[in-house]
Amino acid sequence: MRTVNMHEAKTHFSKLVDSVIKGNEIVIAMAGKPVAKLTPIEKKPKRRPGALKGKIKIAKDFDAPLPEDILSDFEGSL
Repeated sequence: MRTVNMHEAKTHFSKLVDSVIKGNEIVIAMAGKPVAKLTPIEKKPKRRPGALKGKIKIAKDFDAPLPEDILSDFEGSL
């Protein structure tokens, strides 16, 4: 990770952005103290509907009422 002062960042901003595009991180400092960081934007993977089809099983009784002893733990004494 490279650290540059504010003046250098303003003067060489395009070069710094090119470096960030290549995967580097740049810290910008004022009076020697870090104040900002330039980092590449993470690209999120494209979602595919149905990617988990056949891999997840849902019990037939998944929405059945809970037994009283478990229900009372959530709601307190009935």
